[in-house]
Amino acid sequence: MESCTILIVDDEPDLVDALRFRLEQEGYRTLSAHDGATAQELLSRQPLPDLVLLDLMLPDISGTEICRQLRMSERTRSLPVMMVSARSDEIDRVVGFEIGADDYVVKPFSTRELLLRIKAILRRRTSESSPTEERLLDRLRIDFGGHQVWVDDNRVSLTALEFRLLSTLVARQGRVQTRDTLLSDVWGVRVDVTTRTVDTHVQRLRKKLGEAGHYIETLRGVGYRFQLST
Repeated sequence: MESCTILIVDDEPDLVDALRFRLEQEGYRTLSAHDGATAQELLSRQPLPDLVLLDLMLPDISGTEICRQLRMSERTRSLPVMMVSARSDEIDRVVGFEIGADDYVVKPFSTRELLLRIKAILRRRTSESSPTEERLLDRLRIDFGGHQVWVDDNRVSLTALEFRLLSTLVARQGRVQTRDTLLSDVWGVRVDVTTRTVDTHVQRLRKKLGEAGHYIETLRGVGYRFQLST
């Protein structure tokens, strides 16, 4: 992890300098941009950074729009994005996760906690990138390496978060996952959203999976389980 490159996108020069110093102390390489256009230019280069710290309130292009563009491109679809914002309302965090952010940190934040979250995301990315095989689960086919899903040979478009939720449930097939467990393992360390968020995303995932949606079972008062029909 020490050789990973992190792109910091924020219009506060002092904050960028402080983050660069601290990240480089930890052994990371850093890139920085103070506006969306510069960030986009850096993200068009090879190689891509390993993670993006993305402020939402940029002077030209919103961080939300940049994240949305990253998730729409095949090249950057799986690039980890950690949103950083002074907006602390739950709806802002939910929207951030919905468009594909891997984590959401509210300013002002603890640098130590930020580093822990970065390490958790990079560790999760390493474990997710290792399986390249496809799995056929009755009517559901999942390409873990390509982050693609099909139901009856019809491709299903999932957000990065929805894919991570489905992958987590499939990897633990037959085992019940509580809402708190899913919040921790899918949304990230100590994420500040309610368990209702899990219910909302499970409902959306089921709807997108259509005829295969019933594989995700609800255990009332406990959580969810991926279970094929018997």
